[in-house]
Amino acid sequence: MSAMADEKSKDRLIEVTLDDKSIGRSTPDVEHERAVAIFDLVEENSFQPTGEHKGPFRLKLSVVETRLVFDISSEDGKQIAVHILSLTPFRRIVKDYYLICESYYEAIKSSSPGQIEAIDMGRRGLHNEGSQTLQDRLNGKVEMDLDTARRLFTLVCVLHWRG
Repeated sequence: MSAMADEKSKDRLIEVTLDDKSIGRSTPDVEHERAVAIFDLVEENSFQPTGEHKGPFRLKLSVVETRLVFDISSEDGKQIAVHILSLTPFRRIVKDYYLICESYYEAIKSSSPGQIEAIDMGRRGLHNEGSQTLQDRLNGKVEMDLDTARRLFTLVCVLHWRG
């Protein structure tokens, strides 16, 4: 492995936790989505806070009042940055995303493959919109690729709707 590839591999998250106080009771589908998103996120991601910070990084996500909190620390637990974002830009997207997810899970039980595919395309479109909004809101604060933003958006959804 080259020194450049080794350095790049450090621009990543090695741990993601969700604040217990921020999480309400969720459906099994939401719990599954959360577990998969965290697992996938830790397995493969590109995450680099702005500045001279060296990774890898730990991330704690929480909701405080009407704000989304990204608490970023180094591998050894030293706090690097806390970014606080308004949830307002996410409200409509998350609400629509949850509605289409409910439709998707219902469709899986009884709809035709074509109907399921159409709903899933809408679901992916909203997910991409939320991911792009997250990247835009963190622009200049954290660099990440689209896949990382998608997995983080899933976690934002879990935190945003607290049962």
